[in-house]
Amino acid sequence: MPTRARKEEYFARMTELLDDYKKVLIVGANNVGSFQMQKIRMALRGNAVVLMGKNTMMRRILSNYMAANPDSAFAALAPLIVGNIGMIFTNGDLPSIRKIIEENRVPAAAKSGAKAECDVIVPPGPTGCDPGQTSWFQALNVPTKIAKGQIEIVSELLLVKAGDKVGSSEAALLQKLNMKPFTYGLTLDYIYDDGALFSAKILDITDDILKAKFTESVRRMAAISLAAGYPTLASLPHSIGKAVKRMIAIASQTGFTFDQMSEWADAFPKPAAEEEAAAEE
Repeated sequence: MPTRARKEEYFARMTELLDDYKKVLIVGANNVGSFQMQKIRMALRGNAVVLMGKNTMMRRILSNYMAANPDSAFAALAPLIVGNIGMIFTNGDLPSIRKIIEENRVPAAAKSGAKAECDVIVPPGPTGCDPGQTSWFQALNVPTKIAKGQIEIVSELLLVKAGDKVGSSEAALLQKLNMKPFTYGLTLDYIYDDGALFSAKILDITDDILKAKFTESVRRMAAISLAAGYPTLASLPHSIGKAVKRMIAIASQTGFTFDQMSEWADAFPKPAAEEEAAAEE
């Protein structure tokens, strides 16, 4: 297909996706191979559509779309189209889409110069390396000993910290130990949801976390209101509860009773007059 025809087809496809979908996930696609991308597309089929392409073309299509649809908020996506990125269009549940993306990450060996996405910890145990390579381990400050004719790592070692660059020696050691500490796949960076743009980290906030934070905020509001003597909806139940307790305490000492205190009546000492009368009987 001629280049012009391919561009026109791409323009039409992306424009159609912008019309049909209200949610767009901006994903990083570094170190993602074509076969892995194919598997991701298949896993998302029916729930979302993956669109990859040149950044200049994406920005141009967005610009044309905004010119034709000035009320649309898709312009917020333009500054995010930088580097090796892609778009995932969906109208479905965002956490389930993220779950599919994370399930399609593959183990990967550490490469020299790459930034560590997590702490790389070398566990203790035999390495399979002959004693002649001891000096090489010592250069990396790896605690070792010779056991059964091979080098054995004595204790757990933090080889590379998350965020640091992997050195050539560290990469070679991990390769010798046949360790693949990292994973490659699409990385979810930003989410556009019907006009709102936010970081993908917001998907880590579950309903339980929201409920716990809301409950803690209500408790603090009630405590401040009670201390200040200023009634609010948060403090009102506590104020009423304390008032009822005081009424029950006073009533129990005066011999006055009411229906609401019946279940607590036995918990309070009887007034002195009642005790004397009971003693005379």
